[in-house]
Amino acid sequence: MNPRLIAVSGPLAGQTFALGAERLTLGRDHGNTVHLRDLAVSRQHCVLEADAGRFRLRDLESRHGTFVNGVPVRERDLMPGDLIALGASLFLFQTREEEAAARPDSVLLDGASFTAGSTSHIVPSESRYLRPEALQAALPPEARTARDLQALLRIGNDLHALHSTEPIARRLLELALETIPAERAIVLLFDSEIAEPAGSFALDRRGATAPFGVSRTLVERIVAEGTAVLANDVPEGAGDWRGVESVAAARLQSLIAAPLTGDKLTGDKGPAGVLYLDTRDLGTRFDERHLDLLTAVAGIASAALANARLLEWLRQENQRIEAALDTDMVGESPRMKEIGRLLARVAPTDSTVLLRGESGTGKEVAARSLHRGSRRTSRPFVAINCATLSETLLESELFGHEKGAFTGAVDRKTGKIEAAEGGTLFLDEVGELPPKLQAKLLRVLQEREYERVGGTRPLKADVRVVAATNRDLEKAMREGTFREDLFYRLNVITLTLPALRERREDIPLLASHFAALFSRRLGRRIAGFTPEARACLQRYGWPGNVRELANAIERALVLGEGELIRPEDLPETVLETAPAAAAAADPIGAYHESVNDFKRRLILDALDQAGGNVTKAAERLDLNPTYLHRLISNLELRDR
Repeated sequence: MNPRLIAVSGPLAGQTFALGAERLTLGRDHGNTVHLRDLAVSRQHCVLEADAGRFRLRDLESRHGTFVNGVPVRERDLMPGDLIALGASLFLFQTREEEAAARPDSVLLDGASFTAGSTSHIVPSESRYLRPEALQAALPPEARTARDLQALLRIGNDLHALHSTEPIARRLLELALETIPAERAIVLLFDSEIAEPAGSFALDRRGATAPFGVSRTLVERIVAEGTAVLANDVPEGAGDWRGVESVAAARLQSLIAAPLTGDKLTGDKGPAGVLYLDTRDLGTRFDERHLDLLTAVAGIASAALANARLLEWLRQENQRIEAALDTDMVGESPRMKEIGRLLARVAPTDSTVLLRGESGTGKEVAARSLHRGSRRTSRPFVAINCATLSETLLESELFGHEKGAFTGAVDRKTGKIEAAEGGTLFLDEVGELPPKLQAKLLRVLQEREYERVGGTRPLKADVRVVAATNRDLEKAMREGTFREDLFYRLNVITLTLPALRERREDIPLLASHFAALFSRRLGRRIAGFTPEARACLQRYGWPGNVRELANAIERALVLGEGELIRPEDLPETVLETAPAAAAAADPIGAYHESVNDFKRRLILDALDQAGGNVTKAAERLDLNPTYLHRLISNLELRDR
């Protein structure tokens, strides 16, 4: 499998670390296998261990957290392509086995050694076009040299004006065929070892772009030796091609190839690709000048291709991290692991899903996760909140309307169902849907069709419906406010998301997740939380669940001033929470607990003087009665 960690950014950028049976530790201490000089990295930050053919990453209670694909984790089995972030460093986990499995059908031909009637080799650095002193000696009466120089200048200008791999490769092939009398050309690009190319681009003089077979032996020789090759009279070595029908059928006369030099994306040293040209024309022979020229062309193209591939890779990884930060389910508690397993099983189907749970538990995040894991992922995800609009507006918003359907309907309007065509429709707060619209939604679920408001022609609804509610729908059915038949249509698969107080072990991970997310959005660097701030977050009840926690962290980033989030940066409601007995014995948060004790004494005194009447006590304290009720709950004074 040959797994490894590749440092993409940070103090060790460009280095590769092989993974084996021995555990690999990462941290600031010199004793770590991977030593990182970064104050945002803990002395013993995390460890990677082999476990039954898998590699498990475990955070060692680091101060600022360990992130995989932008999501904070305590422990995670790594998958090829995972990105691990700690401090300012980013590592890529890769296995060459996975890379080979993901590659397209081979363009390299097996089964023969490579020989020819005449063969020449050249090391790229020896090309006269890349050595001014040798070029100057060759300049006199040679008009061909002047033409070659002009071609090289044009190639350099054309390739460096482009910034994506495919346009550079296509233009390179066009220019190569213009300067060398070959019939066809191909660019092979590699990410690691020569198993299969990670990409290939071909062109012939008729304009065809279909890839064609190239001798694997030849390519492996070029890559291993780092030299360009010219071979004429290839049929003279025909005995070595026995059993390879495609090569025999090609009837090659001459070929020429050069390495595309530079580091591969994986950080391994060696050629990153090969530029290859050949011809079947008996009257065409390549010479040493062609080899010189092609070697120089490959040298110019190498830098342009390497920069373009690196830029594309960084863009893809950035998009991956952004998507993970915005939408991934965060949590490693048993409840959340079970939710994750259920979402993964349900996502590939088209079954209707009902998400239940308190407000702020992440029902829309779960719905987006279902959409991303479905076959509809390339189509729209459209969300609508059924509780925010009046019945008339909601009907028009959901189903759309025809021109003239009602006063003010001056144009036809596309509804959310139509906008989600082929994708996923997320109905938030579906329990608030008015009875009339419940009947129309039932038709969508049963018959997969609907009509616009004011319309007479039924429209097909190719959407997957995911609904969410925090209401007790069973009670609503008993009261007659929610249709039983609609409930059973929605209730094909039900997932209940736990309240945050039911998975307190996820609070530190969620806090780190939101700190990283808002740090990027607000452009404010944040290193993490003080132990006191984490203790405050851990003991608060979070009645608003994950949404309230996200708001608290955003507020802390906006109002805080240091690189660490401190208790004073958090909302007062979080600080007012009475600590558990174990926390009370701990010096952490002693200042805020002293403040809370003083508040308790003031409130209890005011209640005693008011005879237990909260409203009168609020008047004595010059507080809003609602705020005093909240203080009494937060400070656990109800039973005193």
